[in-house]
Amino acid sequence: MAELFDLFAASVRDGFVQVSAFVAVTVLLFSYVQYRTDGRLVRRLEENRRAGPLVGALMGLTPGCGGAIVMMPLYVRGTVSFGTVVATLVATAGDSAFVLLALAPKAALYAYGIAFVAAVAFGYGIDRFGLGVSRVDAAVASLRPAVSDGGVAAPAVGSQVHHYAEAEGCAVDGPTRDSSLGRRASRLALGTWWVAAAVALVVGVLYLLRGAPEVPLALGLSYAGVFTLVGVVGTALSAFLYFVGRRYVGHGRVGEGENSFESAAETLTHAAMETSFVTVWVVAAYLVYEYAVLFSGVDIAAVAAAAGVLAPVAGAALGLIPGCGPQIVLSAAYAEGAIPFSALAANAISQDGDALFPLIAINKTAAVVASIYTTIPAVAVGVALHLTWTAVFGLPQFGFGVLG
Repeated sequence: MAELFDLFAASVRDGFVQVSAFVAVTVLLFSYVQYRTDGRLVRRLEENRRAGPLVGALMGLTPGCGGAIVMMPLYVRGTVSFGTVVATLVATAGDSAFVLLALAPKAALYAYGIAFVAAVAFGYGIDRFGLGVSRVDAAVASLRPAVSDGGVAAPAVGSQVHHYAEAEGCAVDGPTRDSSLGRRASRLALGTWWVAAAVALVVGVLYLLRGAPEVPLALGLSYAGVFTLVGVVGTALSAFLYFVGRRYVGHGRVGEGENSFESAAETLTHAAMETSFVTVWVVAAYLVYEYAVLFSGVDIAAVAAAAGVLAPVAGAALGLIPGCGPQIVLSAAYAEGAIPFSALAANAISQDGDALFPLIAINKTAAVVASIYTTIPAVAVGVALHLTWTAVFGLPQFGFGVLG
């Protein structure tokens, strides 16, 4: 029981200090840019159609899903091409980027750099040569009628654009409940959460400067004590905000981007809610991995190594699942040395994050075809990396770029 508790406490603590504090800074910076520009960034994107795949890849490359999400309504309006959509989704880093940047920054730079190159090349290839998109589009449409009027070849326009704002899952702010007690408790939790995040950021930076050593579970005013206290409190507050607070403060459907924010307070609220979502998933990923290893006794790294070239194929297949949760689990597993870099890179290319949900809501055919076309380069690049990463470049498949 003592070992089970220690694993739980360490996972809860480490998730907030090692990951969430750095996530908060990144999300806040991106949200602040949106707040200060009042959505002008998105309007500029609409004016540069020829640069679509390049711009889409850059937007997808931003940590989190906000940058990629803002591109989806532009396609629905007919402003950007389908190649731009695919380039955006191929480059999408999603919320798993926060985990990887915190735990394995060098691996993140390589994986997302490779995804960016693949995104630009594949996006322009689709726009210039088609690459069979029309045939795949027709095949998918024949299996299930599209909800729009033309699949990927004719993006939905007119009334469909109005419907987009009302489609289920597309609103950034979920409905808020009218409860003064719940609202006050949530606001108090928000303020306390930012204090914990600020302290955790200082503690986390010191942790990295010290070479990412093992930090014992402790109480008190020592470094280990503050590390433990702020980590546990921060994760507890994140869980409260994610499961309860979002019903009272808005921004309940995290992972979905806004063009701009009306105030600095709203910007801070969005960043906290987005980070709380990541925290919950990161801690869950830590617990799943640690308890799986403890109870099964299986060496996950050995299993992944034995899988050989199937490992990157599995990483690409996992990326077919919409949302960021499974991808966060995979990134955490990579940081633990459980999967090879080839599988991580394949997943980075294949995953669409939360950006696919708005497209699913308005044009299911386009969403399915886009997912197919993000998986193709993922498998090709992943298998190529599996065969060349060590043999040609002399770099390790397991543990490459992981801190500590």
